[in-house]
Amino acid sequence: MRQSLMTIDGEAVGGDDSFEIINPATGAPVGRAPQCSPAQLDAAMNAAQRAFTTWRQDAAARREALHRAATVVRKSAQELGPLFTEEQGRPLFASIGEITYSADWLDYYADLEMPDESVVTYPDRTLEISRRPVGVVGAMTPWNAPILLAMWKIAPALAAGNTVVLKPSPFTPLTTLALGRILADTLPPGVLNVLSGLEPLGRDLVAHPTPRKISFTGSVPTGKLVAAAAAQDLKLITLELGGNDAAILLDDVDIDAVLEPLFFSAFANTGQICEATKRVYVPRRLYGKVLDALADRARAARVGNGLEPGVELGPLTTPFQRDHIEELVEDARAAGATIAVGGRRLPGDGYFFEPTVVGDIEDGTRLVDEEQFGPALPVIPYTDLDEAISRANRSPYGLGGSVWTKDLDRARAVARRLDTGRVRINTAGQIPPPEAPFGGVKWSGIGVENGPWGLAAFTELHVTEIANP
Repeated sequence: MRQSLMTIDGEAVGGDDSFEIINPATGAPVGRAPQCSPAQLDAAMNAAQRAFTTWRQDAAARREALHRAATVVRKSAQELGPLFTEEQGRPLFASIGEITYSADWLDYYADLEMPDESVVTYPDRTLEISRRPVGVVGAMTPWNAPILLAMWKIAPALAAGNTVVLKPSPFTPLTTLALGRILADTLPPGVLNVLSGLEPLGRDLVAHPTPRKISFTGSVPTGKLVAAAAAQDLKLITLELGGNDAAILLDDVDIDAVLEPLFFSAFANTGQICEATKRVYVPRRLYGKVLDALADRARAARVGNGLEPGVELGPLTTPFQRDHIEELVEDARAAGATIAVGGRRLPGDGYFFEPTVVGDIEDGTRLVDEEQFGPALPVIPYTDLDEAISRANRSPYGLGGSVWTKDLDRARAVARRLDTGRVRINTAGQIPPPEAPFGGVKWSGIGVENGPWGLAAFTELHVTEIANP
């Protein structure tokens, strides 16, 4: 049984209590994580505040440290990959890939300059406008992509001169805790503190008086609570929340050419991706062919323990998520939908659910209207493209979407009409590169991550006014 340790002020720290982490593929314990106490949270915040005073001063030293950290993260991928799979469930190749790819954010932000915004000169004075780090950042990450999404916060925050107190999801803290220990030898003490714990740790972190910025990725209901709590102290926030991304197929689409990327845009990581395709709108004349093709591909997908060779789809990470998918599928079935393939949980102790494709379904059904975050995909016919765009936009979410067609001009025209932060054309499922801003509109979040915009989100503007001689 693994006994993980937190990182506070560069030191390995246990807890007076701990909680169990379950392998979603087997239902058996993977290890235990420390329960951070209020005193330990205070210690982490104090360490981050002390480290901030020196970390903020030397951009060259920060760049060197982040490049070293990127090398260390890449070297750790093979070692940490199996642990990642055991606690999260995804196939091993994907776990190793996430850890490896996350290092790119450290290198990218190490090399990204934060220049002065501008200099404005008047006859009697000069205004120098620059950006400064905000201070201590409280970061909270979800269970579906724990390392990548941690790096989306850690890398720009540290590059800008901030220090970080990071809390991973209590469902998948082990790999993040292990990475915190690995990076403790690379980053100065207090610059990155990694804590673990069940509630009320998250609430206490947001309410703590030390951090001036909260960066959160997770569900919409929790994001609303984070925003409300942060407002009490007027903290800056970045919220990357849920999505209900629509894929719109146009009437000239090559079904054979788009089937594989379309399938994995919905089912990669067993559908547990905020920007996954969660509903597909298909011209009525192509509806039967697309439904059958997706059902055949889902039927052929290999589902199993992510540590086994050849597995494409693992379990749901939590039993609650499996139960949620089951509830949505049963609701669709009761409403008259047809289960083209799947629709049932798999036997055994793991949290498996069959890859499921649902037809004869319309807007107004929970499986279409809600974010399922799992392996159940509704396929919906439409007769008019304007109607499909309107239905895609008729959602409180606005994270991403996709358009599939041979005609790029038509695709761009449709993309401009979708109320989302990002639209992909003839592609979906790929992780956006570090250079690309990522964020949504409406319920899908506040602010963006990645690119120079993500770096700026960890800064505040500062004006120096100088009297001219």
